[in-house]
Amino acid sequence: MSTVAEPTTSPPTGAALLLGCGAVAGVLFPVVSFTQAFTRTGFDLRRHALSALTLGDLGWLQTANFALTGLLACAFALGVRRAARPGVAGAAAPLIGPILIGAYGVAMVGGGIFTPDPALGWPAGAPAGLPERLSTGSILHTIFGATAFLSLIVAGLVFARWFASRGWVAYSVISSLATFVLTVPPWGEDSASLRFAAGAVLISAWLAALSVRLGKRLVEGVAP
Repeated sequence: MSTVAEPTTSPPTGAALLLGCGAVAGVLFPVVSFTQAFTRTGFDLRRHALSALTLGDLGWLQTANFALTGLLACAFALGVRRAARPGVAGAAAPLIGPILIGAYGVAMVGGGIFTPDPALGWPAGAPAGLPERLSTGSILHTIFGATAFLSLIVAGLVFARWFASRGWVAYSVISSLATFVLTVPPWGEDSASLRFAAGAVLISAWLAALSVRLGKRLVEGVAP
């Protein structure tokens, strides 16, 4: 297994702070999203995707949530790259892992910049059904959203080979596979918003847990 690099200072403040950004990102997005989902008048999580919260008078809150989560994830990716060095068994994680997490971060920022089209009665005054033709912004939002999910799904599988603990290997693999099942197969549209919300919670929790574990291992100077 690869090992976390020995700290050059005591404590390794810079790397530790960057690693901590992952925990903040993993908690921030679902907490802010669900707080809005249950408080914004007219929003129904059974019908409306969390990304639709970027629309309406308070849409800037979810846009900021996407952007800040993405920037924190990029900082976390840099922390992983700085704090880890490749070994024999898990060489892919320190090399590919930060790229995948960084891709997730960039995709989240993009998902905040480009928003979905109003639909299903959200926000107020939107058509009752789905739009006949998607706007360019909505298409780009979908692409960025898919990239964000897939990046962390693959990251979970990549990091699984890096962990010394079988429990963490299982947790990473299960989180990735469960998120894949929830978000990738062609399920019916009736359950889409709830499935994607559940997938977001699962993969965000994994990101936060990864951040805490790597930060702790960095300070201890032991393998993940």
